[in-house]
Amino acid sequence: MINTNPSKAMKFRTKFVMTAVFSVLFVSVAANFFKISVLDNKTYQDMANNQHFASMAVSAHRGSIYDSKGVVFAKSATVYTVFVDPKQFNADVKSLQSRIDKRNLDKASGKYVPKFDEEGNELDVLPASAEEFVAKATEFISIKLEIAQSKFTSAINAEGQYRELKGKVEKATVDEINEFFDSMGFISIGYNEDTKRYYPQDDLAASVVGYTNGNVYYGIEASYNKYLSGVDGRTISAKDSHGNALPYKYSKTYDPQDGSDVYLTIDREIQYILEKYLKEMTEENYVKNRSCAILMNPKTGAILGMAQYPSFNLNDPRELNGDMLINKVYNEKNIYSPTEKEKEDAEAEAVERQLRNKCVSERYEPGSVFKIITAASTLEEKTIDTDTWSHYCRGVETFKDGQRELEIHCHKLPPGHGMRTFQEALTDSCNPAFMELGKLLGIEKFHSYFEAFGFAEETGIDLPAEAVGDIPPIEDTEGRKAMTHIDLAYSAFGQCETVTPIELITACSAAINGGYLLQPYVVDRVVDGDGNIVLKNERTVRRQVISEDTSTKMRQALRTVVEDNPSGNVDIKGYAIGGKSGTSERRSEPEVVRNLNDNSVTEGNSLEYGASYVCFTPADDPELILLVLADMPDNSPGAYYGSKCAVPCAEKILKEILPYLGMSPEYNEEELKNRDINVPLLTGASIDDAKKTLDEMGIRHVEIGNGIEVVEQSPQTGKAISKDGCVYLYTEKYTESEKMVKVPYLIGCSPEVANQSIYLYELNYTAKGVVSSQSGSYVKKQSYEAGTYVPKGTTIELEFETDTFTD
Repeated sequence: MINTNPSKAMKFRTKFVMTAVFSVLFVSVAANFFKISVLDNKTYQDMANNQHFASMAVSAHRGSIYDSKGVVFAKSATVYTVFVDPKQFNADVKSLQSRIDKRNLDKASGKYVPKFDEEGNELDVLPASAEEFVAKATEFISIKLEIAQSKFTSAINAEGQYRELKGKVEKATVDEINEFFDSMGFISIGYNEDTKRYYPQDDLAASVVGYTNGNVYYGIEASYNKYLSGVDGRTISAKDSHGNALPYKYSKTYDPQDGSDVYLTIDREIQYILEKYLKEMTEENYVKNRSCAILMNPKTGAILGMAQYPSFNLNDPRELNGDMLINKVYNEKNIYSPTEKEKEDAEAEAVERQLRNKCVSERYEPGSVFKIITAASTLEEKTIDTDTWSHYCRGVETFKDGQRELEIHCHKLPPGHGMRTFQEALTDSCNPAFMELGKLLGIEKFHSYFEAFGFAEETGIDLPAEAVGDIPPIEDTEGRKAMTHIDLAYSAFGQCETVTPIELITACSAAINGGYLLQPYVVDRVVDGDGNIVLKNERTVRRQVISEDTSTKMRQALRTVVEDNPSGNVDIKGYAIGGKSGTSERRSEPEVVRNLNDNSVTEGNSLEYGASYVCFTPADDPELILLVLADMPDNSPGAYYGSKCAVPCAEKILKEILPYLGMSPEYNEEELKNRDINVPLLTGASIDDAKKTLDEMGIRHVEIGNGIEVVEQSPQTGKAISKDGCVYLYTEKYTESEKMVKVPYLIGCSPEVANQSIYLYELNYTAKGVVSSQSGSYVKKQSYEAGTYVPKGTTIELEFETDTFTD
């Protein structure tokens, strides 16, 4: 009989296989258990928490932005997100209806006893039905939150336990909503704390401060967002076994960590002065592509003011400020009768341009202001002996580059400036002389200084979207040809390269501050909620570009530019100022020859220009440097020069800012000699004492009447007169008509003729603008209109200018 029982060998093999299989399964299960419980513990814990807990962010209060003296530029205020719990709302409705039904029964049975307040008003009044209250609540919410009634209706009929109604709701509105629903015992309307950004200064320093709107950030709001934003908190609420959120009383809130405050280097008053005069300059000169100005400390790189006009309102940043930029877009795209779609697209593009910081994000041809850089490079390289070098300017230079031949003109057409030394070439802004200086430097050296002065890289300023200057490369590159000798000639006087305003003022600072290229900054410090300084910006030297000796020579040379040519520069009595104006052809912009108003072709010049000015003070040890740019002013002949547009603006800015900063005037001997005199108080004094006082002050005087006491004087106390002025002393009462004289017409008169006319008419004057004794100067404006009758001795303010341009 055959034995069918398994043999010992078979049993052994079976046990071995089974043991191996179970061992593999056990190891696999154990390994997977280890992976889930240890290695992937965090992942599965989060999944479990997501099933058992609901999470809601609680916004942190964003830090504030202040000016250098603590004036608020940006702040956050508490607002609320209003939401409804649909499930609880329906329960509240049922509860209300039950209360109404019970009250109706109590009223029917006579059990209800109403309660009244001290004024006799019934308390705890219920609507006729819960349905009526829901209708009233829908209308109420719609009005208070400014939402459609359908949104509220949809929310209360939705599934789940959270439906947002509206965010950024002010506390006063929330209080009204809370009171309305509390009166009926509703607990289904909830509020989450949030923040809203406010900008108390509106458009002041808008391009610097920037704004935030959700996840969109501009300006300081963007570059310092990690400090300002803080850390959001969170509200955690439990869920039941079916995934439904439990009532909010079971939630736990983790408080947010508020953001730090940012303090700018910018002073609000200085910023206001910059923007005030930029606006005036822009409107008077019909600027087409915005104007901008920067005031900086050249020793540290701290920006005291950075402005552009037109600006924009930070509380409504998408609102276009005027038609300037939209007209610019139309011109560039040759749109003269825009369709609705073209209008919409042009406005959107204009708004984006308006939001740009022109000082940091836009390039332009610098013009003759760049001669500061060419001159500094020449002095540093010692390519000429400034004591013996000279250049003869014929008014035009001819350049050949292969088959190409080009004539480049000086702003002073033939016969030109004639023989000019280095200083004279800088003062007169002679283009041919600087073409020669560029040639002596050579393409490679010129390039190296262009880069060394920081024009080929970002300045590192703590603002976003910084652009970088440009110049033709030394060698051919993909899509770009190498710099030619013609390009070098143009570049030497600022016409072939493009730069940003912040690059230019930083480079000019290096030319006068000892040669150090600094990193500019607009934020002084960041302070946390406990008052700790978490970041402090200070002077940062990027590199030394020129020697201190070269820088000293540049300061002296630019001071001489102002002294020898006050007509084209800022020259304020009592302040030593160095500077250089510039006028550039905006060849990087398309030429526009059509008039948008009537679609007609404009006759004359189709080129656009950049009118700019850089100045600094005190000249021997600069503490302030100012750049003003009018981008594309009126391009009528003679109207677009830097000395015509930017210099008057810069002068007005400094005349207000210097006293504000406590920088007192220090008059030299010549200025003291020609300084205007303030008339003292003489009324009430004896005629002898009055005449003695005026004699001691060196002021001429005329006695009118036979009395022994001064009963009236003209000009009045505190009024200024020129050193050759006259004070009229009345010792008897005269009628108004007896004291009046007629103001002559002085516009266009030379200083000599104006002076004679003023005194012939028994008046006084003070000179403004160009030094009245300068050759070629004439009266541009007079403070009293010709033909006006004024009291004898009245001071007429005369503004002089000259037609001599050195841009």
